[in-house]
Order: sequence, then structure tokens, then C-alpha cells
Amino acid sequence: MNGITVALSKGRIFEETLPLLAAAGIVPSENPEQSRKLIIGTNRPDVRVVIVRASDVPTYVQYGAADLGIAGKDVLIEHGGTGLYQPLDLKIAKCRMCVAAPDGFDYAAAVCRGARLRVATKYIQTAREHFAAKGVHVDLIKLYGSMELAPLAGLADAIVDLVSSGGTLKANNLVEVEEIMAISSRLVVNQASLKMKRALLQPVIDSFAGAVK
Repeated sequence: MNGITVALSKGRIFEETLPLLAAAGIVPSENPEQSRKLIIGTNRPDVRVVIVRASDVPTYVQYGAADLGIAGKDVLIEHGGTGLYQPLDLKIAKCRMCVAAPDGFDYAAAVCRGARLRVATKYIQTAREHFAAKGVHVDLIKLYGSMELAPLAGLADAIVDLVSSGGTLKANNLVEVEEIMAISSRLVVNQASLKMKRALLQPVIDSFAGAVK
């Protein structure tokens, strides 16, 4: 396609991206929550949106199937960011990456004693780097579903997961014991696209930057 393809995921990121797209003069023709289409047109004939799973956004952009996309910092760390230009922190879809454990579990003492912890997460890279930097020995258990179940079922001592309000943790008798980092969504751009389609892409990037400020 000679125009621009934007990779977005459904839900919060899509909703919070709409004002940024509008600032660049781009309005999607359909809401992906109501449509079954995976490729959505816009008011501009040279711009289309592809709807992908959040964790797949960097891959679509890396391989040039999308020229740009919006992905959480959590996803980009796990992906590694290979071949991606990351010009902007869009300051949307904010949350935090935390370690959480059952209420009553003495996490600090377990860490101090040098105990080997079992930690369930889908953010293996982030968790590995965090615990390695602290010198804590962990066995990481990769899960794809609800992390909160792992400590309740005895699968893990703690979890590493994204937290926004903390309501889900509270409902499952878990507490935050450590914040790893603040998370927000970034604009990612395919490096080859930026060279070949700069005249099309740069105004969009500049409009996003202006809208974020």
C-alpha cells in the first residue's frame, strides 16, 4: 500500500488514541469493538488501520506490515524493540508494572533471606531483569491468563503484572509489594517506512507530538 497502515489494538489503547488520530486529521470509519473487520478504513483514502492483538503490534511494525503502531512500554520491553523507531511517549493507557503477593505473605523477608521465589507472569523479560538487578533468585512461570489465580491456587508465591486501579488485586486478596516501573503507550515506527514515506509519516508524527504536549 502506498499510503499509511497504522497498527492498533482494541480497547483502552484504541479509545485513547482516537483524539491523537483526530489531531492528525485521521478518523477511523468504524469502531473495532462493534465491527468484525480487522482492516478499517479512515476518512483519508491513504490511511488505514489494522486491528491486531496488543502484543503483536511491534511485530507488525517491525516487519513493515504496518508503518506505525501504538504499543505499551510493557509490550515493547518483551518484544525487544528490534528494528523499531520509538519517537514518542504518548502518555496514554497509563498503569504500572508491579510485584504483587497474597496479603499476609512476608515478601520483604523472603527476599532478604535469599529464598527462591516462584513468580507467575506473562512479562518474563521484565520480571527477569527486575529480580536479577536485585539479586533475587526466582523461578519464572509464564502464564497467559489471569495472574491473580496463580498465588491463590498455590502455583506461585507472587506475580508480576500490570496494575491500574488495583481493584482486581484487592478482590483476590493480593497486595502490591513493589512497583517495577510506570507504563504508558508509545508510538512505534518502521524504520524503512520512515525513510520511504517520510512525506506521509512525518506530519502524522508531528501532529501526535503536538497533541501530547
